[in-house]
Amino acid sequence: MNSKDSILFEKNHAGTDADLFLHSEERLFPPNAECCELSIACSRSDYSASRISRAVEDADAHLLNLNVTSETLPSGEIIVDLRVSHRNAGAVRRSLERYGYSAISIRSGYDLMGQEIAERIGELMAHIEI
Repeated sequence: MNSKDSILFEKNHAGTDADLFLHSEERLFPPNAECCELSIACSRSDYSASRISRAVEDADAHLLNLNVTSETLPSGEIIVDLRVSHRNAGAVRRSLERYGYSAISIRSGYDLMGQEIAERIGELMAHIEI
């Protein structure tokens, strides 16, 4: 019987003994241009995943990821990272604020894929020789 401390690691199935870190940011938040990410703050007593989900759905979006972070604000509020199925987070932010959550940061799908878009524009400009 193994300790529960080893649940974060799994043996590499490629034939090597290297451990793979399963809870990396890229695994938890895979790249997706058709979404936006929000970080919200709330007191521990006000945190409710179902209320957050309801607030997101009230804005006609789907909650794709919800992760409670280990970070806290100086006021003691916890930080929760969300990913929702809208490129524009304005409606979702307003809905979350109606439910009593405050948005700390917002990254739209456009921001998340900015590097890829810049590369494609560069390739297009090179192709049309401008």
